Amino acid sequence: MTPAARLQAAIELLDEVLGTDRAADGVISAYFRARRFIGSSDRRAINDQIWRILRHRARLTWGLGTDHPSGRLFVAANLVRGEGKSIDAVAGLYSGAKNGPSPLAANEKRMVERVASRNDSEMPREVRLEVPWWLLPKLDEAFGAAADAELAALGQEAPLDLRVNTLKATRDAVLASLRAEDLKAEPTPISPLGVRLPARISLGDHAGFRDGLFEVQDEASQTCAHLVNAQPGMAVMDLCAGAGGKTLSIAGFMQNKGRLIACDVSVGRLERSKLRLRRAGVHNATLRVLEDNDKWIKRQAGSFDRVLVDAPCSGTGAWRRNPDARWHLKPENLESLRLVQEQVLEQGAGLVKLGGRLIYATCSLLPEENAVRVEGFLATHPQFKALPIQEIWKDVLAAPCPTTDTFLTLTPHRNATDGFFVAVLERVS
Repeated sequence: MTPAARLQAAIELLDEVLGTDRAADGVISAYFRARRFIGSSDRRAINDQIWRILRHRARLTWGLGTDHPSGRLFVAANLVRGEGKSIDAVAGLYSGAKNGPSPLAANEKRMVERVASRNDSEMPREVRLEVPWWLLPKLDEAFGAAADAELAALGQEAPLDLRVNTLKATRDAVLASLRAEDLKAEPTPISPLGVRLPARISLGDHAGFRDGLFEVQDEASQTCAHLVNAQPGMAVMDLCAGAGGKTLSIAGFMQNKGRLIACDVSVGRLERSKLRLRRAGVHNATLRVLEDNDKWIKRQAGSFDRVLVDAPCSGTGAWRRNPDARWHLKPENLESLRLVQEQVLEQGAGLVKLGGRLIYATCSLLPEENAVRVEGFLATHPQFKALPIQEIWKDVLAAPCPTTDTFLTLTPHRNATDGFFVAVLERVS
């Protein structure tokens, strides 16, 4: 593809991303699946441009001076601000040549010129930090003086973390194999099963992935699975299993021994989980689709040693990977999520046997979804008590525990992970 044709493809794809509430990664994948004629180097260049624009969407919007820029304006603005091209160079690429973008209209050119001339010192804080204005006070509450540093870290591209499947491989073996391919693989500092690659690469066709030797999973999520502390022979439920990332981890800790049930309300997510479990060689997991007022759940009361509630949440901790998600989140979403979080906590609590543990986790950085939610639950459920996270940590992880708080919060700035919250509650009566 010519440089101009790449730009036109980026414009078309960006317009698709901007025109839907679907996650950008899904839209981008579907776009390229339907256009297999686009070569890998062209695909990479288009991808890089799209993700750079999504990470700097607020700044580019502010620079252009319009509330809802089109894909062609975003691409032009990124060429000026992100790649340092002159206005004349941009106009040359928007020439109307075959397969390229049509020339900039006079008002479009003025807006692109504005991007080049605007003074960054005038940029509002929420624009500089790429965060919706209404969320900024909540994140200031969470992080205080460190809020700017945390939000800046949330705007950076995340490395690619893998979790080694202990049913089939060791971390040393996977590290050696990846390094033999000239991939700069390093062990993660917290998870003893984690491998970190510095850049986003496609692993779908990699032999190690196809053979189930490893899965893609951020180190924070891996750490959560460790803190479940599932043992061989236990009865364990992953109540909001999704596509099964933590279910896979837990199965490894259980060594395929015991009863592991992965539940979700989505048939599609559980179907994807089924494929992953088969690839990983997991034999002790049962998948179950949950329905409203599910009688089966009620019959399971008090029968599990561990119940993991990885609750639906705002996803603010995963913005490094899903930068577009911040603009889909609305204030009313938090109220809807509050009701769901309270419901799944209540549901999970009823499944825990005496002496068993309820693990509540989110990929959120908002206190109202994390510590505030758990403290509210404990206030009305005296049969549970919070276990200090350090108490569980020393039993399952060799790395120093990164907190002295009762609950665990991992963040991109402090811990180089996604944002993640974990609370471990024990049933005492």
